[in-house]
Amino acid sequence: MKALQFSFIIPVFNRPDEVQELLSSFSSLDGDLSFEIVIVEDGSSIDCKTIVENFDDLNIAYYYKENSGPGDSRNYGMQKANGNYFIILDSDCLLPKQYLTIVSNYLSSNFVHCYGGPDAAHSSFTDLQKAINFAMTSYITTGGIRGGRISGDKFQPRSFNMGLSKEAFLKSGGFGVIHPGEDPDLSIRLNDLGYNTILINEAYVYHKRRISWKKFYQQVHKFGLVRPILNKWHPKTSRLTYWFPTLFTIGFIVSIVLFLLNYQFFLSVYIVYLVLAFILAFTQTLSLSVAIQSILAIFIQFFGYGYGFLKSTFAISILNKHPEQRFPKLFFKNAK
Repeated sequence: MKALQFSFIIPVFNRPDEVQELLSSFSSLDGDLSFEIVIVEDGSSIDCKTIVENFDDLNIAYYYKENSGPGDSRNYGMQKANGNYFIILDSDCLLPKQYLTIVSNYLSSNFVHCYGGPDAAHSSFTDLQKAINFAMTSYITTGGIRGGRISGDKFQPRSFNMGLSKEAFLKSGGFGVIHPGEDPDLSIRLNDLGYNTILINEAYVYHKRRISWKKFYQQVHKFGLVRPILNKWHPKTSRLTYWFPTLFTIGFIVSIVLFLLNYQFFLSVYIVYLVLAFILAFTQTLSLSVAIQSILAIFIQFFGYGYGFLKSTFAISILNKHPEQRFPKLFFKNAK
């Protein structure tokens, strides 16, 4: 195996402040491993070029191009990169100081062509960000579904924290034009090509995610819209568990109606679940505020994802609509 030469690929769209924080975390990485940072400005009206120029101690290549979406921008960055192993990050992430050492040590002894890592909430994050992080990562929510294992015990990495060899990138063609959903689509295609995709538990990043309830709803709603499209493209990966948020939402509405008709059992099941979620969130964060907001985050997550999943399933599987025609905002037209 050739010596690993790492290139970090970071697409950016109108988020210079995030780039400032992310690059600062690069400056604090442990070890003496050399690496390249490739920043691809995806048609931003507020660019981060000035921010990048302030980090002259880092090996950074900066590119500006027309807007074509994060997937295509990652492909662009990997085409320009000098390394033979790409580490893909979102701009709203921060790296723990041991991140690259952990990845390098793992790949040196257990080489794989594609890996994914988890995300966590940094102590500096707001209570809202921590609550959303709990909802998105806990195994009692859709954290047990998104990024989970598919047939053959294969992990589906997410592009906020994902490693990909140059060989696998060239063979697969990289990310597609759908967004979100471009990362599980790539993972599935890599598996079909015979490449393993695994989880490195210790290689976590701090992921800020969306910073308002409205943006969070929009994000999870899109996740729900995308999943039936992926199921249509890759039928063998379809699972009943993807229906869970939809069933949760419908069941909750039904339980409220039954409660008003003096049938209390079904609503009590939801109450027990929410109490458990509250306890887990409080145990993890030791914050009453985060625990309370985590309950709201779970409802937004389940309703947003569940409604999107149901709407997309009806359009794609029942009405047999073409995904790009029915949901054009999920596809980038300028992607190469």
